[in-house]
Amino acid sequence: MGMCGAAARGRRPGITVIAALALLAAGCGSDNSGNVAEPQPDEPGAQLVRVPEDADTIAAGVELVTSGGMVLVGPGTYAEEVTIDKPDVTLRGTDRNGVIIDGEGTRSFGVFASADGVRIENLTVHSTLFYGVLVTGMHDENGPLAHGGPGYTELDPAEFPPVQRFSIDHVTAHNNGLYGIYAFNARHGSITNSYASGSADSGFYVGQCEECDILVASNVAERNAVGFENANASDSLMIAGNRFSGNRIGLTLLSSYQEAFTPQRENVVVGNLISDNTSDDSPAHAHGGFGLGLSIGGGQRNEIVANRIDGNPVAGILLSNTEDISALDNSFAENVLTGNGIDVADVSASRAPSEGNCFEDNTAATASPESLLAASCPEGNSRDEAGTVPSVSEPAGMSFLRVPPPPDQPALSDVETLPEPLPDAVHMPSESDYPVPDDTFLSDRAGTA
Repeated sequence: MGMCGAAARGRRPGITVIAALALLAAGCGSDNSGNVAEPQPDEPGAQLVRVPEDADTIAAGVELVTSGGMVLVGPGTYAEEVTIDKPDVTLRGTDRNGVIIDGEGTRSFGVFASADGVRIENLTVHSTLFYGVLVTGMHDENGPLAHGGPGYTELDPAEFPPVQRFSIDHVTAHNNGLYGIYAFNARHGSITNSYASGSADSGFYVGQCEECDILVASNVAERNAVGFENANASDSLMIAGNRFSGNRIGLTLLSSYQEAFTPQRENVVVGNLISDNTSDDSPAHAHGGFGLGLSIGGGQRNEIVANRIDGNPVAGILLSNTEDISALDNSFAENVLTGNGIDVADVSASRAPSEGNCFEDNTAATASPESLLAASCPEGNSRDEAGTVPSVSEPAGMSFLRVPPPPDQPALSDVETLPEPLPDAVHMPSESDYPVPDDTFLSDRAGTA
């Protein structure tokens, strides 16, 4: 009696299938005519999973993909939350403007990455309650914990080690309840060529890391309460060549007792356009901030270089304390400031006055106190009376779900090639790669003037 032969395994792009050999023995084939049986999906572990061809949902695609593989998503609206907990996985849309993860105003997040080496690319996430895209090592069995705790409960990174290596590229995040793109307790990563609007906290956020090794470059944030926010993200963080315009506040560097690694320190902010942060079609800021370009609250030893900061009716640059944490030893060089309520202001309280902040070769006409711009580098300013800023009327905010959607955004050019694993460290550009931008910088990606 003949024995049934072993099935021969073949692989088509994306998913492992079994092709049964045509056998003469009864019951071994689909029929006795010699026809090959229909392909069937095998166990998880595919190098390339296509959605919806190989899996009906993105989450199901992540279940099928192997570590180091890619989930490639075709155009469509996907009403789901996606958790990526396998290392070195790439989640990529084939069409940035046509692949949409929709939170429907009810789900907490769109994409949550808790594993090392994850890439998220070329897709849109909108209408989540908290985060459009979240990368963090701070999570438990119920999901991410990065939203923090009550009062001054400090989030402990020792309990959950930070995510290592991540990349968010060509992602659109709009109309999300708190944050568009959020990296917290994560290191060695980049956020590039992306867009965020309609966030009631900030469009882009990087927080709670030391020796962060994070690059935030070539992004657009508009119609957010804050365009870009950093709380306690320090050392080797570069914010370069972005457009933070048309928000309520452009950019903030903040020390916070609610996160580990106080104080915030040693960022490089270079070549950004931070202008016209007067948005009335955005969610209101929780603390009433409005009309500010760049704000440093208790931040220390940051380098602010070659930025264009204009049209912010309260202040272009604002220095202040956070609780008892002073703004210390920040340097400002070669920035162009025009048309602001006050170009540079220091409103630090007497219990935590700013010191050592220095100014060199900036184009700025007004300061409060007036002596501030005379504080040359490297010595910087000494204790002085607090300055003042103009009082402006803050427009009422709107629901994050009602903020106008963005225009179509430029897409990733090559969507089929599986990328190499992310390197252990980010290649940082040179500051000299970023001259002062003009006032139309990245305007082709913006929905505001």
